[in-house]
Amino acid sequence: MFTFLMIIELVVSLLLILVVLMQSSKGGGLAGTFGGGSVGMVFGVRRTADFLIQATQYLAIAFGLLALIVNIFFLPRSTTQTPESVIQRSGSGQQQQTMPQLPPAPPSTPAEQPGQ
Repeated sequence: MFTFLMIIELVVSLLLILVVLMQSSKGGGLAGTFGGGSVGMVFGVRRTADFLIQATQYLAIAFGLLALIVNIFFLPRSTTQTPESVIQRSGSGQQQQTMPQLPPAPPSTPAEQPGQ
């Protein structure tokens, strides 16, 4: 089921990309570049714009819902309450290392002054 939903998600995302690119912008968009302008002649400019806007909305909703469904129902859950960090995992098999201690300083003696 996970694979099936991921394939549908991929198809929806590709269609969404295509529909967004086909919408005409101020510069003409991809519709004017690759002959998409002929679609406007078949349906009429206004109906084509309405269709592309609605298609974008429906595909975006489908994309979002599929992403939520896959995330909530099909991805594995963590069994621990607090996840262990990478540092904790790498240090768990080793002993706790402490900083090396300096040897104790020799007892200080008063300096002899020359002339005494």
